[in-house]
Amino acid sequence: MNWEIVIGLEIHAQLSTQSKLFSGAPVSFGADANTQTTLVDLGMPGALPVFNKEALRMAVMFGHAVNADIGMTSVFARKNYFYPDLPKGYQTSQMDDPIVGIGHLDVALEDGTTKRVGITRAHLEEDAGKSLHEDFHGMSGIDLNRSSTPLLEIVSEPDIRSAKEAVAYVKMIHSIVTYLGICDGNMAEGSMRCDVNISLRPKGQEEFGTRTEIKNVNSFRFIEKAIHTEVERQADILEDGGRITQETRLYDPDKDETRSMRSKEDANDYRYFPCPDLLPVVLTQEYVDEIKTSLPELPTQKAARFICDYKLSEYDAGVLSSSRPMADYFEDTNKSAGDTKLSANWVMGELSKLLNQNQLDIKDSPVNASNLGLLLARIKDNTINGKTAKDILADMWNGEGSADEIIEKKGLKQVTDTGAIEAMIQEIIAANPAQVEQFKAAEADKQKKMMGFFMGQIMKASQGKANPGIVTPILMKLLKS
Repeated sequence: MNWEIVIGLEIHAQLSTQSKLFSGAPVSFGADANTQTTLVDLGMPGALPVFNKEALRMAVMFGHAVNADIGMTSVFARKNYFYPDLPKGYQTSQMDDPIVGIGHLDVALEDGTTKRVGITRAHLEEDAGKSLHEDFHGMSGIDLNRSSTPLLEIVSEPDIRSAKEAVAYVKMIHSIVTYLGICDGNMAEGSMRCDVNISLRPKGQEEFGTRTEIKNVNSFRFIEKAIHTEVERQADILEDGGRITQETRLYDPDKDETRSMRSKEDANDYRYFPCPDLLPVVLTQEYVDEIKTSLPELPTQKAARFICDYKLSEYDAGVLSSSRPMADYFEDTNKSAGDTKLSANWVMGELSKLLNQNQLDIKDSPVNASNLGLLLARIKDNTINGKTAKDILADMWNGEGSADEIIEKKGLKQVTDTGAIEAMIQEIIAANPAQVEQFKAAEADKQKKMMGFFMGQIMKASQGKANPGIVTPILMKLLKS
C-alpha cells in the first residue's frame, strides 16, 4: 500500500455525575422518554444554567491522568446548529479556552512497542437529545432525556497510523476514565463513543489529505472495522484519480460500509461565541493540586506494581490491570489463594473463558474472587488437582456451593497416600506388560512421551483423584525396576 493512514480521534465520555451539566435533572440510563428534563435543558427563555462542580472536578482529574495542562481559566461557548433533537438550537461547549489543554498518552501496542499519542484538548460540553426513527412510521420521535448530559470530549492529535493503534488508544482512554471513576465506559449504552477522523496521504508526504469523520462508533471492534472499511474506500477513490470529499459519515456494521451523513462543518460554521449565561470558570492552584494528590492508582502504575510486587510478566500485568474490576478481582483472589502465578493464570484463563462464553463482565461473575481463591488454595495444598479444579469451578459457577462443599459432597479429594498409590501403579504395570517392555526398550526422550499412557491409566483407575506429583516419581521408579 502506497498510502499512509492518518487518524485522529474524538472520544465523548459521559461523566458519572448524579445530575446534568447545567441543571438538577437526573442522569440515568433507560428512563422513559422525556422524563429527565428541566426548562434549563430545553433552553427555555429565562431558565439559567448552573455549572455542575462535580463535572469540573472529574475533568481536572482526567487532565492530570493524561499529563495535560489544566486550564486555570476556562470559558463556555455556544455552538450553533439546528437539529430536531437539539431544541435550544445551540450546544453549550468550550472552544478557545477548554478545561484540559495539551497532554499525551504512551500507549502499549500488541507488538510490545509504545506509541505516544498527543492529546490536543479535553473540553466539557452538554449532550443533545436523541432522534428515534425505528418505532415511528413516517415520523421521528424525539427523546430529550440526554439533553444537557455532561460529556468530556477528548480530542487527540492526528498521531495514529493504523486501526490497531486507534483501538489501543481508545482502550487506554477507556481504562483511565473507568479507573478514575469519572465514566462507566459502557459503550453499548452510549456512555462512551468515538468519532474517527481519517485521511490518506502518499507515504513520505508531509501535508495531510482531506479527512472524513465517522460519527458515533460505539465499540472497539466497530472502530477497527470502520477504519479498515473507510481506508479501503478512500484508497479506491484516490487510486482512480478521484478526490475525497470532507464530510461526516456513519458506519453500518451490518453492511460493513460507511455512508455519507452530511458535509463536514468547520468551526466557523458553528458561529461560536461566549455563552452569555455562564461566567468563566477560574481555578486556584490549591484546588488543582488537591485533585492531583487524590488520584487513584492508574492502569500503568498498577501494571508496574504487579510486575514489581508479584513478579508477573509484562504481558500478564498488562492484562490484569487493563480494567479496575479485573485488577481488584485478581488481587482479592490472590489474597485467598496465596499464590500469585496460580491466581493470575486462573483469572486470565478459566475464569475469563467462562465470562466470555456467558458474555459477562468480571464484576458480574457468579463466582466471587474470594471463593475462586479458596478453590486455588485447594490445588496448592494438594487436596485436588488442576483438572478436578476446572470441574469444580463449573459447579461453583452453576451455584452448587463453595469449593470445599463440592469437594466433600462429590468425594473429590486427591489420593495422596503413597502406599495406596504404589499399589495402584503395581496393578497398572501388571495389566500392561507389552507397554512396560516397550518403555524399558525406549530411549529416555521417548520414555517421557510414553509416560502419558501410564498416567492416563492411573488417573482412570483413581477417577482423577491420584496426585500427579506423587504418582510421577513412583511410576518412573517402578517402570525402571
